[in-house]
Amino acid sequence: MIPGKVKQGLKRPFFANLVIFLSILGPGIITGSVDNDAGGITTYAVAGSHYGYRLLWTLIPAFVVLLVVQEMNARMGIVTGKGLADLIRESFGVKITFYVFLGLLVADIGNTATEFAGIAGSMQIFGVSKYVSVPLAAIAVWILVVKGTYKLAERIFLVFSVFLLSYVISALMAKPHWLKIGAALIRPQIQFDRPYLGMVIGIIGTTIAPWMQFYMQSAVIEKRIQLKDYRYALWDVIIGCLATVTVAFFIIVACAATLHEEGIVIHEAKDAAMALKPLAGVFAGEIFAFGLFVASIFSATILPLATAFYVCEAFGFEAGIDKKLKEAPKFYALFTAIIVIGVAIILIPGAPLIAITIWTQVLNGMLLPVVLICMMIMVNKREIMGANVNNKFQNFVGWSTSLLLIILTFFLIAWPLLARLA
Repeated sequence: MIPGKVKQGLKRPFFANLVIFLSILGPGIITGSVDNDAGGITTYAVAGSHYGYRLLWTLIPAFVVLLVVQEMNARMGIVTGKGLADLIRESFGVKITFYVFLGLLVADIGNTATEFAGIAGSMQIFGVSKYVSVPLAAIAVWILVVKGTYKLAERIFLVFSVFLLSYVISALMAKPHWLKIGAALIRPQIQFDRPYLGMVIGIIGTTIAPWMQFYMQSAVIEKRIQLKDYRYALWDVIIGCLATVTVAFFIIVACAATLHEEGIVIHEAKDAAMALKPLAGVFAGEIFAFGLFVASIFSATILPLATAFYVCEAFGFEAGIDKKLKEAPKFYALFTAIIVIGVAIILIPGAPLIAITIWTQVLNGMLLPVVLICMMIMVNKREIMGANVNNKFQNFVGWSTSLLLIILTFFLIAWPLLARLA
């Protein structure tokens, strides 16, 4: 049982439930929202511009997988009171933990650079140079985490999550064809060529990132959620997953209704914002750019924070936003180092940002099956979870996803070789 108590609220059942739910609200919504980072927005925008509405069907299985995985994270955190990194070290040993986390650290530095690239691209739409926007964003992120508290940071993150719904406005202003959207969801047109399958891999793969699993479980522990309040935590997870898929849906729709209809091909999210202006109006393009900025700065905060947290947790160092700089020096030093390296990469003139993004996703794809298999083994151990092990449906989805991710990893690694041989 996790230490600490959640306020019971008023005596009337409805208000008591509402108060408890609002007090627990946060980890699931934040984790789900941060999934729509610069890399995710780019993937969805490119999918919509290249294939129109035809890839909307992929969001249905992506939602199921995301929901099952995030629920497992929340349940493990509530039952054990330990973070995912801590459990992996205890279950599999320090040596395996070291190699897995070394790969995760490298991948997350690349992911952080990608987030700052999103900040730079979105602010360029408004005429702000990356040499101004990126350093200022980095300083703001650092101050929020190092000088703030978990409660303050969580409230700001929840506000950021709401702003991501700005993509709904962009999509509606594009005047999409709802009948075509319904047909694409009900009767998907599946192709078996490399570009199409590659985009399917990208959409499903961007839904779940290794570092998200560590953040989710750590956030549950920071909130001190108890097992008796599990149902409220579950609703938090469900809302977060719905928000993730909703934002993804409207990004694809916005780009499909405008860029695809005009035959405009893009390669970055900022390209979509610029192309939307003459098609759906200047305001729609600026709203899209604003959403990219919010998502990027949101993820640029959460990602290095989660990385520093799980690395320190894995090796027994003090970690947490509520701890002062003197209480957790290694945690804050690692957090700062990841931000500095990410910013430095973006500010290098002519930095190969696309290559960095691609190879970061390859490394994510390689590591995600490892993390998920570790989760599946641990969540089914009664000595760890007691009576709260997975049911048959959760095991089916979890193991099927693990197998699928291994196949996706093979394609991510072998795709360039296969393309050369073709």
